[in-house]
Amino acid sequence: MKILLIEDEARIANFVCAGMAGRGYLMSHCSDGASGLQTALQRKHDLILLDVMLPELDGLSLLRQLRTQGILTPVILLTARNELQDRIEGLNLGADDYLAKPFFVEELAARIQAVQRRLSGDHQHLLQVGPLQLDRLNRQVRCHQQDIDLTSREFTLLEFLMRSDGQTLTRGQILEHVWGYDFDPSTNVVDVCIRRLRSKIAELDPDLSPIESVRGTGYRFRTGIAV
Repeated sequence: MKILLIEDEARIANFVCAGMAGRGYLMSHCSDGASGLQTALQRKHDLILLDVMLPELDGLSLLRQLRTQGILTPVILLTARNELQDRIEGLNLGADDYLAKPFFVEELAARIQAVQRRLSGDHQHLLQVGPLQLDRLNRQVRCHQQDIDLTSREFTLLEFLMRSDGQTLTRGQILEHVWGYDFDPSTNVVDVCIRRLRSKIAELDPDLSPIESVRGTGYRFRTGIAV
């Protein structure tokens, strides 16, 4: 597996390259956004590790250009812990995951493997469960071949649920990955968004109930649904 690391801090770059190379990955490294973009466009990689704060061209602008030019290589953002808006914007731009600094190389390796599992297959941009299909490339959701009009947040939430492989997700996990901040027990933003999603799906198929509530925990997306 070929990984491109775009990171300007030499200490972090050396740490990541050594750790990933020791696990059998083929590493390339660029220390600024401009050369990183050029390398990503000219050479094929299986995954990109992208720092948000880069000289010459910041990471989010780089990611935007990649997706605009049709480069669908999976991207994991490397961010500072307080860069909440950057994490949210990065996910909305098409990042596949993010990892807050500082981090352990073991966690980075686990994140890479998780992205590999989620995106394996011939149609990496398509997710389908029963009659419900989500197109990550065109940000389009259809049910029984009819479009469902979702907000950006609803789309991101549905994508996260569909990619969970039927695992139960806590409200805290959903908040962290979809909204980008830690769980506040007093907020009901997850439940409200789930209700809207259920309602929009039910408009096209009243019998389709893919999002299950798990009492006292959170939600689970049913994967065993017939087409």
